[in-house]
Amino acid sequence: MAEIRVPTLGESVSEATVATWFKKVGDAVAVDEMLCELETDKVTVEVPATAAGVLSEIVAKEGETVGVDALLATIDEKAEAKPAGGAGKPPAEAPKPEAKDAPEPGKAASETAESAPANDRTVEIMVPTLGESVTEATVSTWFKKVGDAVAQDELLCELETDKVSVEVPSPAAGVLSEILAEAGATVSAGGKLGVIGGGEAAGASASSGSAAAAKAEAPVKAGGRDVEDAPSAKKMMADKGLSPDQVTGTGRDGRIMKEDVRKAEAPKPAAAAPAPAPAPAPRAAVAAQDAEREERVKMTRLRQTIARRLKEAQNTAAMLTTYNEVDMTGVMDLRNEYKDLFEKKHKVKLGFMSFFTKACCHALKEVPEVNAEIDGTDIVYKNFVHMGIAVGTPTGLVVPVIRDADEMSFADIEKTIAELGVKARDGKLSMADMQGGTFTISNGGVYGSLMSSPILNPPQSGILGMHKIQQRPMAIKGQVVIRPMMYLALSYDHRIVDGKGAVTFLVRVKEALEDPRRLLMDL
Repeated sequence: MAEIRVPTLGESVSEATVATWFKKVGDAVAVDEMLCELETDKVTVEVPATAAGVLSEIVAKEGETVGVDALLATIDEKAEAKPAGGAGKPPAEAPKPEAKDAPEPGKAASETAESAPANDRTVEIMVPTLGESVTEATVSTWFKKVGDAVAQDELLCELETDKVSVEVPSPAAGVLSEILAEAGATVSAGGKLGVIGGGEAAGASASSGSAAAAKAEAPVKAGGRDVEDAPSAKKMMADKGLSPDQVTGTGRDGRIMKEDVRKAEAPKPAAAAPAPAPAPAPRAAVAAQDAEREERVKMTRLRQTIARRLKEAQNTAAMLTTYNEVDMTGVMDLRNEYKDLFEKKHKVKLGFMSFFTKACCHALKEVPEVNAEIDGTDIVYKNFVHMGIAVGTPTGLVVPVIRDADEMSFADIEKTIAELGVKARDGKLSMADMQGGTFTISNGGVYGSLMSSPILNPPQSGILGMHKIQQRPMAIKGQVVIRPMMYLALSYDHRIVDGKGAVTFLVRVKEALEDPRRLLMDL
């Protein structure tokens, strides 16, 4: 028996969420075939099969959070895959040719009434698939009660999620013998809602259900429609004073669902003479009106993890921020003078990030504790610089890493930043692209930020915040001069970096940017 476990997720990443299973229990799998997909706060990780065989058990269902090395599933290397439609039975027990009309799974209770003992027939009512990223729902309404006869495909209950309402039909004809999740209960995808049993009423249930369906169908057809609307939709239409002709159905064959009624507007009375201004609505009514105009959206797994990790950084580190400002005249003049030649030779534009990266690498060599991290009671000094560059994407903030940035040229840094930026926007960053960073630069200036305090990216001890370049009057040699100025912010972990070290680091960055020749002279 081969075990499928959660792989290493990357530095400082300890858990992931099971997003999708590509295989189900009983499926045959080959070595290295993709089994499932995990989501972390940074990337999506695919988990391959470690052996060939049959997927015998799925331990971690979709939507569950798992830690590194947790058991996901098991593969039976000696078993054979289930025959299609054979429900996992050996070939000898497979349905015989004369039984070609045998029922499909889920229909056995209604279609084998004559051959199976009535008391042995039970069918479980399961929570259907709720949609992408939706793992649970609330039981809103039961349309049947225990002991009621039901027909196959007759509506049993309605579930509500944070996105839509889901109606659950009966998987077989019979008698509703048990309700496992009452109205108001929260259920997970794949969970059990109830049980349909046989008994003496089983034979009558199908016919009574069919008769009830036929009776309900008659008035519908009389109105020119040949489909039955959802019971919950009928009730809501009656409450709102709407007729089926005023609602556009989006269900199967134009069936009107509960959501369709919500979207429809009740006819408004004809305009009358101006009435006196209504009295102010009670506070409760105003709150209800505001609630109707609100939109509630479930946070993505990435956003939840970003929120949790940023708060952990604030709670764990003794974080402090020190500020300075830099005159960008020297960098801007140098860039304007050589940007065309630089792009012509290196096939990449010369931006500001390469100057800041080189300036930080220069300063980190002088103040190594800003490039270190705490591991228990030890301080780990890094004799290299893996520079993280914070990048905003449509799904959230990611921090790809430029490895050995201290050994790279301006052109190499700009090329690497451009490549990582494209991969970030396309969602193609790998774990290797984002792990191992020792220091981070965050450029809020591209969004217009004038000053802010960046939050540390654990386990790093420092992060530099860049901001908007703004023309400001400055006193230089006794005269007021207009210069392009930028505020710099260094957030650092005060447990390992003293105030003197932080200020020294920021001053060295300022000096290198105001006189870029210092970078060439290693001063």
